[in-house]
Amino acid sequence: MFLEVRYSRLFLLDLHRLSAPAYKRVYEFVFFKFPQLNRIEDLPELRQLSVSPIFYRFTLDDYLVAIEVTGHLVKFLRILPTPGVGRMKSG
Repeated sequence: MFLEVRYSRLFLLDLHRLSAPAYKRVYEFVFFKFPQLNRIEDLPELRQLSVSPIFYRFTLDDYLVAIEVTGHLVKFLRILPTPGVGRMKSG
């Protein structure tokens, strides 16, 4: 399945604020492993956000990754620490 992937400015800013090990893990997943997935449903702990049919989140280590899915377009929106976990660098 071919998916067109885009990245919001906030997603890229969130990515750069991660600690070095977390940055590496998220970077490798988003830019290398994600394009190899056959289905969106294969994302770890994928959940629909609210009642909107286009907004989802999945878990990657101690982070929630928010995405927007519209047909074959997937836009990465945010990376946020899971509740109770604060691992972003200040700065």
